[in-house]
Amino acid sequence: MTALETRTRPIRGASYRPQHYLMCAPEHFTVEYVINPWMDPGVPVDTARAVRQWQAVVDRYTELGHTVELIDPAPGLPDMVYTANGATVVDGRVMIAKFSHPERAGEEQLHEAWHRAHAAELGWTEVHRPEHVNEAEGDFLLVGDWVLAGYGFRTDPRSHAELAEVVGRPVVPLRLVNAWHYHLDTALAVLDDDPAHPDIAWYPAAFSAASQQVVRRLFPDALEVSERDARKLGLNMVSDGHHVLHPADATGVADALRDRGYEPIGMDLDELLKGGGSLKCCTQRLLGPGAPTR
Repeated sequence: MTALETRTRPIRGASYRPQHYLMCAPEHFTVEYVINPWMDPGVPVDTARAVRQWQAVVDRYTELGHTVELIDPAPGLPDMVYTANGATVVDGRVMIAKFSHPERAGEEQLHEAWHRAHAAELGWTEVHRPEHVNEAEGDFLLVGDWVLAGYGFRTDPRSHAELAEVVGRPVVPLRLVNAWHYHLDTALAVLDDDPAHPDIAWYPAAFSAASQQVVRRLFPDALEVSERDARKLGLNMVSDGHHVLHPADATGVADALRDRGYEPIGMDLDELLKGGGSLKCCTQRLLGPGAPTR
């Protein structure tokens, strides 16, 4: 990189914009079955502690100026706290999830009902019930002008074209090959989705060789995290373009974000990690019609 390129590179961490999120309290959270490598029904879960940790995240979002909507938790659906998996919302167009495991299928109708009930209020122009399996923002991440779309473990790649038809954005398929990173949001995080200077963090070993090449072409300046931090779900973080909430145990991520110009905020969600999720899994982004990206 030349000195000129260094001077003219956009300043990272300077694109704060208030966000709109949907979350669900983990009142019924437990680990009763195994659908990812993180889950072990033999490990005790402290549901009350999970609720306290989750509430601390909600409080921090509101302190930072973000709006948090709530969907009611339902008995028998312990993973409903991971609201990012329930729907994808881009430019006021909503595609509901279609889960790959029957244990979570009951969440679909609850998310659809919530989005239809709030469509007029939020300005949604479409709420689409999909044909193909997809786990929503677990595998669909908006960055710049593109939607990055994971597949390999949960989401059917045929849903990529379906999403493109719903939201009218180019969709970039990325194949996941490491079962510990079964969703895209466990292997890649959007730090700034401004089309003028999009920025991501990622763990390359979670992707196929060809998908690694795609990411490097699109984001040559991407932040790469260590295997240790990736295995702490350090990439399951949420950024507003300046503040980045991340799992507190991912200490290397915090240092790298700070060096890049962001303000890292460590949050303890170790109870919810027992279900294979953390901050991003618990946070569905509601991007309304005409809303500018960061």
